[in-house]
Amino acid sequence: MKKIGALIPIRLASERLPGKALKEICGRPAVWHLLDRVCASKHITKENVVVCTTEDVSDDLLVEAVESYGAKIFRGSRDDIIQRFYDAINQFQFDIILQVDGDDILADPLYMGLTIQTLLDDESLDIATCEGLPLGIASKSFTRNAMERVYRSYKTTQNDTGFIYFFTKTGLCKQHIITPMSDKHICNESRLTLDYLEDFEVFKAIFEALYTNDKLFSLEDINNYLKTHPEVMNLNLFLDEQYWQRTNEKAKLQYINNENELNYISTL
Repeated sequence: MKKIGALIPIRLASERLPGKALKEICGRPAVWHLLDRVCASKHITKENVVVCTTEDVSDDLLVEAVESYGAKIFRGSRDDIIQRFYDAINQFQFDIILQVDGDDILADPLYMGLTIQTLLDDESLDIATCEGLPLGIASKSFTRNAMERVYRSYKTTQNDTGFIYFFTKTGLCKQHIITPMSDKHICNESRLTLDYLEDFEVFKAIFEALYTNDKLFSLEDINNYLKTHPEVMNLNLFLDEQYWQRTNEKAKLQYINNENELNYISTL
């Protein structure tokens, strides 16, 4: 039987919004809201949810928060997330890995489960990703074999931005793309990832309107709220161009391709 786990990369020393994972929303750290959603996804149990952080002293408070929630911690390389993931997977012996970004505290459990199920249903696949959802909602899952293949091929060790491109833009892995299951899951205008203070204000407004202690609100609920409250949705839309420009500038990644040649990943 395959062992399935979740890896969530987070570090507190963010350039744009330091300590964002511990900023409180509705009286709880932001990371707890993300962990609620990961733990609610199909095939995932709390004991197999691992926050992958760094060995820096600055991340000690994150470790305390995650462990008090009941999830696991792995501490590894600061900038080399491929190495951090590789070591975590070896420690926990996961065969299929759900990967959710630590900035995406409203990532959707339905699509988490779908990415995992896709790999369970077709063992020829290496990675399942999502497209067409609001930024910050999607997740992805990949196999241990895919991790091994990427680990043998990647060359750029500062890959904290764009690390997933080693799986999706190199031809090293066989990918399946999941598209929105409903038109109600589409809201192209929204931005739901936590990078800047304006993003935090959007999350605060959403949670204050929709959050209850005993039930997760859905992607449809989020989209309905944003479409009926354009003043909230517009708080951070201007950041998208800056966000993608930064990604393109930082994701300068090299790898050895299938022909054993050194190659660059194009992020465009």
